[in-house]
Amino acid sequence: MKPWAWRGPNGRPVFNFRSDGRSFEGSHRCLIPADGFFEFTDPEPGLKRKTKWRFSFAGQRLFWVAGLIKDGAFAMLTTEPGVDIAPYHDRQIVLLRPEDGAAWLNLQKPETELLRALPAGSLDVEKVFPTAA
Repeated sequence: MKPWAWRGPNGRPVFNFRSDGRSFEGSHRCLIPADGFFEFTDPEPGLKRKTKWRFSFAGQRLFWVAGLIKDGAFAMLTTEPGVDIAPYHDRQIVLLRPEDGAAWLNLQKPETELLRALPAGSLDVEKVFPTAA
């Protein structure tokens, strides 16, 4: 087990790390198991709290998030948003199908094939807050 987020050059924690245009050969790669993740959008009219959305992998109970280990801590890799995420956020974490975990750890596939958004329809989304009355 590693703590989440290493310290960046400015001393602030690095939770997410951009993968765009980088090579991770020779780095310490990791897999972060997940069954879902959340994104937030502006509050609905008349509310102060942001709207909370839960994303899960369509047809899969669990999946991987591609990560890196640096200075004894891990961060999640991000990429440009795919069709499923773009309406909710301008970036997304790199999601890997269960069968692609070993490919990320061992770089058995090209990084450009692994570190990208998944095709449309790969994710299910549900509104968590506010709930329907």
